[in-house]
Amino acid sequence: MATTPFVKKLVEVTQLQQVTYKNMDEAESKLCNQIKKYWIETGFQFTSCVSVAWSAVFVSWCIKQAGATSTEFKFAQSHSMFVYKAISNTFQKVGVFEGRKITEYKPKIGDILHNNRRGNSYTYDFAAKNDSYESHSAIIVEVGEDSKGKYILTIGGNEGDSIRIKEIRLDVSGFVKQRKNNPFICIIENLK
Repeated sequence: MATTPFVKKLVEVTQLQQVTYKNMDEAESKLCNQIKKYWIETGFQFTSCVSVAWSAVFVSWCIKQAGATSTEFKFAQSHSMFVYKAISNTFQKVGVFEGRKITEYKPKIGDILHNNRRGNSYTYDFAAKNDSYESHSAIIVEVGEDSKGKYILTIGGNEGDSIRIKEIRLDVSGFVKQRKNNPFICIIENLK
């Protein structure tokens, strides 16, 4: 699959973080020092590796390290904030990160998959109107097909208190299969 230089760099940055820290817990000094770097280099004040969620800062840091600017991507401490901005971009037909409905858009490498947390079931329409709700996002680093069908691999921070890879199944057409527990809200399409 053809990618842009930005997408290639984003995948490299994200995968390097996962390979380097995959077997470490956020409380271990090596990963904790890196988490502190995510916060500070993205322009936020660091407070804790353990008691403050850092997954949105991880995504923001990876996007920034790959070369996006704050005018292109809403670097945030909360996933809902950059998702709200991306969906606004879609409605306004501006920007290089646009929020798409999972039923209308097939994910590609470099996109960001956004989902509910803690049993919530917020929808795309809710996310379009709200910039503050509990959620999670991860960066898509692979789109493929195996004996079970189509899939994507995502890498996210603060997943099981570390940086982890997840496999998400796609339907035969290539759309994300919705799930009942913590359903997917949207995909941020990366146009950079």
